[in-house]
Amino acid sequence: MCNLYRMTRSPAEVAEWFRAVNEAAGANTPELVYPQYPGLVVARGAGEHAGGLAVRQMVWGFPLTQRSARTGQMLKPRPVNNARTDKLDSFMWRQSFAERRCLIPLTAWAEAEGTPKSKGGPGMTRTWLTLPDRPLFAAAGLWRRSEEWGAVFTMVMTDSCGAAAECHDRMPVLLRAEDEAAWVFGGKAEAEALCVPYGGEVAVERTGDLWGG
Repeated sequence: MCNLYRMTRSPAEVAEWFRAVNEAAGANTPELVYPQYPGLVVARGAGEHAGGLAVRQMVWGFPLTQRSARTGQMLKPRPVNNARTDKLDSFMWRQSFAERRCLIPLTAWAEAEGTPKSKGGPGMTRTWLTLPDRPLFAAAGLWRRSEEWGAVFTMVMTDSCGAAAECHDRMPVLLRAEDEAAWVFGGKAEAEALCVPYGGEVAVERTGDLWGG
């Protein structure tokens, strides 16, 4: 699953790349995006921009409130930042999948590899995955508004294939440029057909950087 991605482009560059209106001018989004961090998304425009795309800043992860089994008290919400393709009809995701699909622009995503220290290993390290022929690309996303963190988004995940399968058994649903409009504006069946492993080339860069460091 993806718990870290890299985005090195500004809102203006993202807007130009996706031919979208920039509604995130001045947004302060980090280059490394972790769950519950702000990130850029490209979603359906509203008002005078209806029918087009808009770049917005949202928080990564749908808030999930849980109750303590020991005390019965409500716990701090945790961000659910991945939505599996085989769970899109569940209560958590189905309305957003039907009505609020978005593009998540990124330049790379990361997976943790290695043996954790808790199991006697040296620790998990970061492995970065990119598309060598696309310096900026889109992962399939869902979004909604929340009381806890305002507008939030999650990344849709599917089975891995090719080089990505060497790192993890799941990977983001990566959209070809010609499929991006269908993901945002198409019907449910059209979107479901896009929830498949990416068929293009994926480059893998293994590093010595500790996953948690």
